[in-house]
Amino acid sequence: MFYIEIGLHHVLDWKAYDHILFLAVLTIYYSFKDWKKVLWLITAFTVGHTLSLALSAYNILYIKIDIIEFLIPLTILITAIYNLIIIKKQPKSIKIITFFALAFGLIHGIGFSSYFKIMVNDIENKALPLIEFAIGIEIAQLIVVLCILVLNFIVLNILNKSKRDWIMVVSSIVIGIIIPMIIERKFW
Repeated sequence: MFYIEIGLHHVLDWKAYDHILFLAVLTIYYSFKDWKKVLWLITAFTVGHTLSLALSAYNILYIKIDIIEFLIPLTILITAIYNLIIIKKQPKSIKIITFFALAFGLIHGIGFSSYFKIMVNDIENKALPLIEFAIGIEIAQLIVVLCILVLNFIVLNILNKSKRDWIMVVSSIVIGIIIPMIIERKFW
């Protein structure tokens, strides 16, 4: 249960809002009727995140944190820009976006791996903490995505705003938040 809570707090911590921004730009196109696609996306992200934690926890993978701290907001920027590029149409291939989610999950997981590695360092069987942490991540992402889908519903169905405009506004706001973060975290 401890690691589930850590996973929940990892995503829902307002100080570490990068997950929330990524989930926002990743799922802004979707509505409740697309719940299966959205579930695949966030699960792919969790799988990538958990895989990189596992590789780090078992001392198989190590990447300098400075590089990862730069890549995390870069992945968010790429996703937001992708939204603006395909703004006129629904993403044609969920496979491409799912690949983004998986790959970006790997990068985001590496960003948390040093802390996680310290937590499980003295534990011989690291599988259970990894699974519990992944469950916490998935639950937290479901909470965030549910909020995004509710907000999408309100903006698009109750306020009758254009989906194109809504995606442009959200993606542009995220870009405006992320660019200073990228500049601040440059590693060269």
